[in-house]
Amino acid sequence: MKFEFIEKDIDKISADVEIIFIVEKNFDHKWVKDKEELELLNFKGEDEESALLADKRRLYVGVKSLDSDDIRVASAKAIKSIKNKNFKSAKIGIYSDVKAIVEGVLLGDYEFNRYKSKKENSKIETIYISKEEYSNKEFDSVKIKQEIEEAKIVANSTNYVRDLVNTPPNEITPVTLAKVAKLLAKEKDLEYKVLDENDLEKEGMNAFLAVGKASANPPRLIHLTYKPKNPKAKVALVGKGLTYDSGGLSLKPSEYMVTMKSDKSGACAVLGIIKAAKELELPIQIDAIIGAAENMVGPNSYKPDDILKAKNGKTIEVRNTDAEGRLVLADSLCYAQEKVKPDFILDFATLTGACVVALGEYTTGVMGFNSSLKKKILEATKESGELASELPFNRYLPKLLKSQVADICNISSSRYGGAITAALFLAEFIEEDNKDKWVHLDIAGPAYVEKEWGYNPYGASGAGVRLAIKWLQKEFNK
Repeated sequence: MKFEFIEKDIDKISADVEIIFIVEKNFDHKWVKDKEELELLNFKGEDEESALLADKRRLYVGVKSLDSDDIRVASAKAIKSIKNKNFKSAKIGIYSDVKAIVEGVLLGDYEFNRYKSKKENSKIETIYISKEEYSNKEFDSVKIKQEIEEAKIVANSTNYVRDLVNTPPNEITPVTLAKVAKLLAKEKDLEYKVLDENDLEKEGMNAFLAVGKASANPPRLIHLTYKPKNPKAKVALVGKGLTYDSGGLSLKPSEYMVTMKSDKSGACAVLGIIKAAKELELPIQIDAIIGAAENMVGPNSYKPDDILKAKNGKTIEVRNTDAEGRLVLADSLCYAQEKVKPDFILDFATLTGACVVALGEYTTGVMGFNSSLKKKILEATKESGELASELPFNRYLPKLLKSQVADICNISSSRYGGAITAALFLAEFIEEDNKDKWVHLDIAGPAYVEKEWGYNPYGASGAGVRLAIKWLQKEFNK
């Protein structure tokens, strides 16, 4: 789909259909030309309500406000309303944020239909964006064109992640995920390195190795690096890449096993982030590190009661093999700190169902020790359109991870506060000097939802990409 900025008023642009937002139920704006027809249809202009007047070639969509995320949602609603009609082009004026319009259209247009025999792809080829603004503010055409390109990069990277997460586990294994990363590295001129099971053993990454022992598909650690000239900082992004999670010997019930292809969402997110960062030419070095494994059942399965030695020398008592992502991340975080020596460390993981219980399906849990860093990430998250909330540490929760036979237990002794105790487990593998550099993002809720929401489709949302890019831009594009 192409986006063209036209330096003309909207009435002077030729297109198959015009998209008009009814902002705060304002039917008196000059762009609303069909008030009587809308009244006849009982169209109230409520949020996400739409009315297509085919004979007038106009689509009206209700939008709650001019806030960027409301515009994204309305733009997604608009493209969904016309994508399967016989329109090849559409035109729209600028409301509050041209980036939000472009992102909303591209995110709303997304469909994962790769495995369907009959596909109904969008017929819209071009979106024309008029210079005419809803509120008649002055515009900067150069800036608008830049914002359109930036929005395309971020939205397309998000959709790239959606495709990867939605791909089933018979197609994406740790080895094939490494091949996907290698292809991305080649396309984007990134440095690429992969560690196989023998390399992991040499590195002392025994917690990571244990998780993948029972699978016919061996584990891989994947390391991509984007290194611009004179980078302002080094940022390590660590992603949980469970290409499938059966729960291991602590087997999941069958209904909970469905959708476990999504347990690689953190890994896919860091691939999308580094892809967007390179295309945007952000002035920081980014190291995307993925711990990829399958947690399966077999003769070599690791077991409850096993004691594992992680890369940093700490011993872990296993009491539940379905708490496997934290074991993979523990060694991956140790690797990131040792090899990269980063200024910031962000990990992305579909880590706990407890985070979904705490915050709901749509919200990422943000945890860490540095209040200022968490605040900046939460501010950037809000601007990006993703939803996130902090889950606070306290002095009592770490005691719940105490083991009588090892340095730490892989699950808490309490059923409560599970998202936080999982993060505190990871904190045991963050060096003391790096505690204030690290933030953990539990994306278990928004990464994969089995219903449409806002501009997100059934399935993968690409959670993490937009929030991370916004934070990187705000922090380092100064």
